[in-house]
Amino acid sequence: MSNPTETAFLKLVNQHKGILYKASRIYADSVEDREDLQQEILIQLWKSYQNFKGNSEFSTWMYRVAINTAITYLKKEKKRSNNHTDAPAHFEVQQEDYNPTKDRQLEIFYNAVQELNSLEKAVIFYFMEGMSHKEIGNNLGLSEGNARVKLNRTKEKIQQIIKKSGYEF
Repeated sequence: MSNPTETAFLKLVNQHKGILYKASRIYADSVEDREDLQQEILIQLWKSYQNFKGNSEFSTWMYRVAINTAITYLKKEKKRSNNHTDAPAHFEVQQEDYNPTKDRQLEIFYNAVQELNSLEKAVIFYFMEGMSHKEIGNNLGLSEGNARVKLNRTKEKIQQIIKKSGYEF
């Protein structure tokens, strides 16, 4: 039995489930870690959903929660706790329709992204979502100019990492 709040929440999360996949793909490298991180993000989204006032787009809010959760989650020593009791058990997000591991170029790209620091990962994540320099800056507390410079440097860094690894795009 789901209540109207849960139904609305799940509908929104499913509309923006790409955010879950991208965040977990950028911040976690094994399939198991990705699944754990997605679960953790869902739990945090559900916990904070009551504080979501609708002042920003749901997706913008979801990005923030996803990135903050990913960063905090990775800082914790991998104490695997299976106490996912704080989120209703039926929070199953529909599975993604594509399998990124089949796409070699994406794989190479994501491997390179693994070597970035937290801020660089966030910048690339927002960029991949089509956010403007201004929006990236707002989300990360940077000026628009700073966000542009950070993004350009991060893109160059990714290219260097890929070149160093010997892969060609």
